[in-house]
Amino acid sequence: MRISSSQYFNMNVASMSDQQSTLASMYQQISSGKRILTASDDPLGAAQAVQLTLKSGALAQYSTNQTTALSSLQQEDSTLGTVSTVLQSIQTKIVQAGDGSLTDADRTSVATAIQGLRDQLFGLANTTDSNGNYIFSGLKGSTAPFTNNSSGVGTTYSGDFGQRSVQISEGRSISVGDTGVSIFQSVSPTESDPVSSAGSQNTGTGTVSAVSVTDASNAGNASQYKITFAVSATDGTTTYSVESTPPDNTLPTNVAYTGKTDIKLGGQSVTIDGTPGNGDTFSVQPAATDNNDIFATLDNIVAALKQPTGTPGAQAALTNALSTAGTKVNNTFNNVLAAQTVVGGREQEVQSTQTSMQTSQTQTASDIANLTSIDLVSAISQYELTQTSLQAAQMAFSQIQKMSLFDYIGS
Repeated sequence: MRISSSQYFNMNVASMSDQQSTLASMYQQISSGKRILTASDDPLGAAQAVQLTLKSGALAQYSTNQTTALSSLQQEDSTLGTVSTVLQSIQTKIVQAGDGSLTDADRTSVATAIQGLRDQLFGLANTTDSNGNYIFSGLKGSTAPFTNNSSGVGTTYSGDFGQRSVQISEGRSISVGDTGVSIFQSVSPTESDPVSSAGSQNTGTGTVSAVSVTDASNAGNASQYKITFAVSATDGTTTYSVESTPPDNTLPTNVAYTGKTDIKLGGQSVTIDGTPGNGDTFSVQPAATDNNDIFATLDNIVAALKQPTGTPGAQAALTNALSTAGTKVNNTFNNVLAAQTVVGGREQEVQSTQTSMQTSQTQTASDIANLTSIDLVSAISQYELTQTSLQAAQMAFSQIQKMSLFDYIGS
C-alpha cells in the first residue's frame, strides 16, 4: 500500500504528540508524587481512593471528638475529686461538732467553717468549662444549674435532665457530662444508708442513733417507718408504737419504754435513748426517699450548730441533727465517689478508642499512599525511557523527511 507524504507526516506528528502528552502526564505525576491525578488515570483506583479519603476524614473527625470528650471527662473527674475532698472536710467538722466539751461559741465557729465549705461546694456545683458552659446543667449549658433558695435553706436546680454525648467512633457515643441533680441531689442506690431523724416538734430529750442494717436483703428495708412516743398523763409511763408505709401489722404497738432501746425495723434497727416527750416522733426511711439536697443538709446543720444548747432538750436536738446530717453527708460522699468511678470508666473507654483509632488512621493513610503514590525510581526510569523514545522518533522523522526523489536526483 502506498503511503502519501502527508499521511506519513500526520502519523508521525500524531505519534510524537502522544508521546509528548505522555511525558507531560508523567512529569506531573513525578512532580506531585501522585500516581492518580484524574479519574481517567485509574478509574478503579480513583474510586477506591475516594472511599479511603472519606474514611480518613471521618476518622479525623472522630479523633477530634475523642479529644473533646476526654477533655470534658477529665474536667468533670477533677471537679468531682475536689467535691469529694470538700465533703470529707465537712464530715470531719460534723464529727468535731459532736464533741461534748465544745461551748456554744466553739460550735458557732464550726458552723462558720461548714458554711465556708458549703459555699465552696456550691461553687463547684456551678463549675464551667473552657467555653463558659456549666458542666452540671445537662443540655442547658448556658444556665447555672444551682441557685440558693430565698428561704436560706437548700437550692433550686435550673438545668435539665439530659446528658451531653459525643460520638467517638462509628456507632458509639459516650456521655461527657452528668446532671447536677444526679451528683448533688441524689444518692447511690447501692452505697447509701437509711436515714434516721427526729421530729422537728419534739419536746423531750430523746435521741435517735444512725441506722444499723443487719439484713440488707430484707424487703422491709424499703419501707418508711415512724416511731411515736406517748407519755401517760396518769402514771407517767412511756410507750412507743411503730407504723410504716406501706402498712405492716406486725410492727410493735404500745410497747413500754424504760430507757435506751433498740427497735427493729425490717432488716435494720435504731437505738432510741433519753427521755422522749409525749407525741415525740422519730423516723427511718431509705436514703432515696429522703430530701437529698446536700446544700439543704448543710444549711440545716449550720443553723442547728448556731443554736444555744443550754437545756437538755436543745442538746438532744443538736445530737439528732448531727446524726442525721452525718448520714446524709456520707451518702452524698458515696454518691460522688460512684459518679467519679463511672466518669473514670468513660475516660478509659475514650483513651482505648483513641489508641485503636490511631491504628486505623495510620493504616488508612498507608492504604491511600499505596494506592495513589508513585514509585519515584520506577517513574523516573520510565520517564527517561519515554523521553529517549521521543527523541529517537524525532531524529528518525527528520532523516526520513529527506528521502524524496528530488533529494536523490540532487545527489
